[in-house]
Amino acid sequence: MVKEEYYTVAFNIISNVGTAKSLVIEALYAAKEGEFQLAEGKLEESKQFFREGHRAHSSLVKREANGEQLDFSLILMHAEDQLMSVETISLLVTEMIELYKRSK
Repeated sequence: MVKEEYYTVAFNIISNVGTAKSLVIEALYAAKEGEFQLAEGKLEESKQFFREGHRAHSSLVKREANGEQLDFSLILMHAEDQLMSVETISLLVTEMIELYKRSK
């Protein structure tokens, strides 16, 4: 894999999951204000960006599983860290929104 292509995939992951994280936080703020429909919409939109980031990550995993040697990279490590943290944040925010719904 050409280094530029590798970095493009890593930045694709970072960009998409970063947008997903922003939308999840916006959903939390909307729920805090009692705007649950808006919150649900933000969560759904965030899932689209997360899936795109996950697809990009999966493409690298598949290439390596097929025997291609991928270089270690802090940029990819950062991308994977962001991917995992957004998944965790999304789960927690979804639960927090449910708690806000019950308290209103």
